[in-house]
Amino acid sequence: MSNVNVGIKSLDFSSKRGKIIAQLSDGRVVIVPVSFFPDIKNLSVKEREQWMVLDDQYFTFEHLTRIYSILDLMKLS
Repeated sequence: MSNVNVGIKSLDFSSKRGKIIAQLSDGRVVIVPVSFFPDIKNLSVKEREQWMVLDDQYFTFEHLTRIYSILDLMKLS
């Protein structure tokens, strides 16, 4: 991960239905379909609100064991 110099500031699932909107630390916004992440898609609206950013590069949810990286979002955008 040493080649990644940008971090995840926030995630939003409510602004655009069916999309994950990631605000990055360099000001870019990455928007990808939530359908690309079946386990996130299966979370309830309330469970999706319980996301966590880890070390600026990863994110997960209270009700998931899987951890996603910023690269997972970037390669799909």
